[in-house]
Amino acid sequence: MSGIIVVGGGQAGASLVAKLREDGFMGPLTLISEEPVPPYQRPPLSKKYLLGEMEVERLYLRPESYYEANRIALRLNTTVNAIDRADKMVIAGGEALPYDQLALVTGSVPRRLPGAVGGELAGVHVVRTLKDIDEMAPEVLPGRKALIVGGGYIGLEAAAVCAQRGLDVTLIEAAPRILGRVAAPETAAYFRELHRSHGVDVREGVGLDTLIGATPEPGAQVTGARLADDTELEVDLAIIGIGITPATELAETAGLAIDNGIAVDGQGRTSDPAIWAAGDCASFPWRGGRLRLESVQNAIDQAECVARNMLGAGGDYDPSPWFWSDQYDVKLQIAGLNTGYDHVAVRDGGAARSHWYYRGDTLLAVDAMNDPRGYMVGKRLIEAGKSPDPAVVANPESDLKSLLRS
Repeated sequence: MSGIIVVGGGQAGASLVAKLREDGFMGPLTLISEEPVPPYQRPPLSKKYLLGEMEVERLYLRPESYYEANRIALRLNTTVNAIDRADKMVIAGGEALPYDQLALVTGSVPRRLPGAVGGELAGVHVVRTLKDIDEMAPEVLPGRKALIVGGGYIGLEAAAVCAQRGLDVTLIEAAPRILGRVAAPETAAYFRELHRSHGVDVREGVGLDTLIGATPEPGAQVTGARLADDTELEVDLAIIGIGITPATELAETAGLAIDNGIAVDGQGRTSDPAIWAAGDCASFPWRGGRLRLESVQNAIDQAECVARNMLGAGGDYDPSPWFWSDQYDVKLQIAGLNTGYDHVAVRDGGAARSHWYYRGDTLLAVDAMNDPRGYMVGKRLIEAGKSPDPAVVANPESDLKSLLRS
């Protein structure tokens, strides 16, 4: 018996192998990761870990002893170079490893700046792995000048941490406003003012022309930036938050179907019936279309669904998406997907605030800022297919919980 091989040591990989054992799989089980440490939490990397409020061991999802106790062969610091689908083997570290079933949970990779615009300069960072943060941390020092490129949630979270550490922070967004792809203007306005109140220079509608180095050679220290409007800034470090792309190279080379990620069916099976995929790297059918979700919730839930289906459960994955972001003392909780919304109901409760997205009369999503009740009620309403009157939602005196009973 060749057993099951899981490629990818992130949240999805850790969840998948744990669920396989929890649900009674007793055969050989191998988890392969390119990183040198056991699977760990990613959200705290750019927040508590970078701020020095969390030790590295607390990041680990499970101690290394868990994998030994559950007979999970943990192959760290190992790259899978190829998949031999005909003979059902993966080629990893110069070794051919046979499988009965294979799961690809390869995650995603951050978009980087090309070398032509200074992407290869020292002091230019992305936010994705433990190594990324360990390389960045010594440079995040009070009084230094940080440039954040990108006004999505990754960029905003990086800006918040730098501001909290006492850096002089400038954030630029090439689009007309921050959060342009993911949130309503009302939510963007809320976070724009939040960051400006903490001293961040938020510049919208202006992109990066080039980063400037101390010398012209790649690897020289970044010292400045020229923006698209010809403004020049002094820069000690730059953090690039311009999005991520699904890690599909291994799957593509193996000839698997790709459609905004590794294309899977409702159960998580790829175009090869012996190969499955889950997490950031996988797109799946959902409500008449195809969806790929980048979130911890999806990584866990889809991986566990795939684990059950690898054991024969035969159940389709039908998520109720939710997300979160921590910036300063604000916790943003998001329920649902706002795609296709045409109006927003704003519930302003002072310290607690929520934005409710509607398409016609249908509630699609909720952004809740320090408003756990709004988030909880909104999430339950969306899951139940209920759409309250926007005027009632927008009235801060209305009882949200009563909407669940109506």
